[in-house]
Amino acid sequence: MLNVTDSKIIELYLGKERFSLLNGKVLKFKRTLDMEKGYLLREMIWRSPLGKEVKITLKRLVSLTKRHVMAFQHQIEPLNFSGIITINSSLNGAVDNHMHEEEDPRYSASLGDLGLIVTNKMLENTKAVMVQETLRSKLSLACAMENCLTKGSPFATSNEQTGDSAKVSFQLNGEINKKIVLEKYVAYYTSRDYPVNKLPEMAAGMVEEARLIGFQDLLNEQNKYCQQFWDNSGITVEGDPKTEQGLNFNLFQLMQVAGCNGQTGIPAKGLTSEGYDGHYFWDTEIYMVPVFAALFPEEARKLLEYRFNILHHARSRARELSHKKGALYPWRTIAGEEGSSYFPAGTAQYHINAAIAHAINKYIEMTGDYSFMLDYGAEILFETARLWEDLGDYIPSKGNKFCYNEVTGPDEYTALVNNNCYTNYMAQWHLQYAYETAHFLKQKHPDTYQRLIEKIVLQDKEIEAWREAAENIYIPYDQKLKVHPQDDGFFDKKIWDFSATSADKYPLMLHYHPLVIYRYQVCKQSDMILAQLLLEDNFTLEQKRRDYDYYEPITTHDSSLSPSIFSIVASEIGYFEDAYKFYTMSVRLDLDNLLKDTNYGLHMANMAGSWLCVVKGFAGMRTKGGQLSFNPYCPQNWQGYRFRIIFKGSRLEVSVNSNKVSYKLFEGDKISFFHKGQKIVLDAGREQADCELP
Repeated sequence: MLNVTDSKIIELYLGKERFSLLNGKVLKFKRTLDMEKGYLLREMIWRSPLGKEVKITLKRLVSLTKRHVMAFQHQIEPLNFSGIITINSSLNGAVDNHMHEEEDPRYSASLGDLGLIVTNKMLENTKAVMVQETLRSKLSLACAMENCLTKGSPFATSNEQTGDSAKVSFQLNGEINKKIVLEKYVAYYTSRDYPVNKLPEMAAGMVEEARLIGFQDLLNEQNKYCQQFWDNSGITVEGDPKTEQGLNFNLFQLMQVAGCNGQTGIPAKGLTSEGYDGHYFWDTEIYMVPVFAALFPEEARKLLEYRFNILHHARSRARELSHKKGALYPWRTIAGEEGSSYFPAGTAQYHINAAIAHAINKYIEMTGDYSFMLDYGAEILFETARLWEDLGDYIPSKGNKFCYNEVTGPDEYTALVNNNCYTNYMAQWHLQYAYETAHFLKQKHPDTYQRLIEKIVLQDKEIEAWREAAENIYIPYDQKLKVHPQDDGFFDKKIWDFSATSADKYPLMLHYHPLVIYRYQVCKQSDMILAQLLLEDNFTLEQKRRDYDYYEPITTHDSSLSPSIFSIVASEIGYFEDAYKFYTMSVRLDLDNLLKDTNYGLHMANMAGSWLCVVKGFAGMRTKGGQLSFNPYCPQNWQGYRFRIIFKGSRLEVSVNSNKVSYKLFEGDKISFFHKGQKIVLDAGREQADCELP
């Protein structure tokens, strides 16, 4: 994912002195992310090296209602001088992906000369348009800007093109305590969405439209959009403002990066960084889709439609890996091709197929939108199930059970193993779900079923093979310890010596060769704890506690994906102190830079995970067989908490304190669900139910 035209450039000169925080003296500085209204504010007072003092107020928003538009407002107020002030506003096409770490696999690969190339520039009065394209694929991008002074009268306005930049300049006579206000409007259009020859005029037309609307009205639109977002989705916590802030910050970030067209996913770092090259992972389906399904179902559907739209690449990937049938989704991708160069911790993670199938299942359970299965989901489900059936083998030494060898589970500190327990459990669930779906479609939607089996040439004997494989999948289990080993050989390894590992040696992957880590019992994140969450009916509470007690001490949580899962499962098994401890790790992971790498971008899946800690952990929300249920409690640190979710078109508000929980039908005609096993129905005649908590 490439950095695009830099449109943020606005330079300020007081006479011949260029404003910069790197020189002169900063007398005041405050930066605010206003999540309530959806814009960024910077306020500062600066003294130049020659003693000129100026108050600068900068506002910036990326429109959530007009997806192509970004807008800036710069206010400049001389405090102790009058004189010439120059403002330069530019577009710069000479951008690169500059974040590169040779020793850290999480971050960006060097692009060399593969950045965007400027192919055309247009500059007229205060407006400019720049067109760029990629070197190989010839994807095109147009960026336009329009600049206007709403306060202050320039005595000179000029523009110039130099190399890969376009600049508009204003010169004014600044006066003490009189504001100068520049508003800048920017728009981006790409050939992935629009005809190449139309991009410049579309971008230019959009900035003109934004100028006519004006910055304040764009801000008002943004405020209205955000207000609706918070009304529907915000979480309130009584007694813990710090984690409440973390939750809402995380929701705000997720709202900004949601794929909304079925052609894109959500990068692991969102749009905040070049980390992981902007690739999408299984993080989206396991962590983010459940959040969107409960808050913004239409966004969840689009994220899953993206997976359908790259299914042809998944089929091709399966053939590359010598599978004669089926589809294997890439471990990391943007356009659909595999982007991982380290196959032991990349391509070998076959479980991504099951993650996508699981997300489809949970989306349909939460929304009731079975049309997705008919239009897209069944084809994804059947093709990925084919892969599971082709990947495994019946192994005589394992009692002729169906086994998966040389795979990697979610825990990347253990790679290329036989019978990874998480993978086998998820494959078993996936094959059974595909089998049941095929029979349901055949009975209830015969036309859709017939069309699909003809399209993918699916035979009845294949569907029966899914059932047979699911019934015979080998699940590792240690009868002596009464614990699931992470894989066949996991308990044959020595436990990592944590007492001899100093704090500066974490994360382990940056300080030890992978082969060293692979030889020990040590987890970056625990496969088994995640399996317990996703397939909770496969385990008794006692089994969950035994597995949790074994794996928690040997898990480093070097992965940002880890704390939220431990928190949710700890809530379920009654380990409430652990649940809250891991929740606090998750909810402020980026705001407090707990992993010391927030400068490389935000951890989007963990942000979703922090919401799940509250809703699935503390409130115990689950969906099963199309039924919604809650098993809530209130953490001792809190006086109460409140959130809203959408279930099958109805919006429900859940308020919990130490004594009771209140369920309120906030929007919709009717909703039914279970509270601690008791069925509750809310409708126009009974819009609220209060239940005592033990």
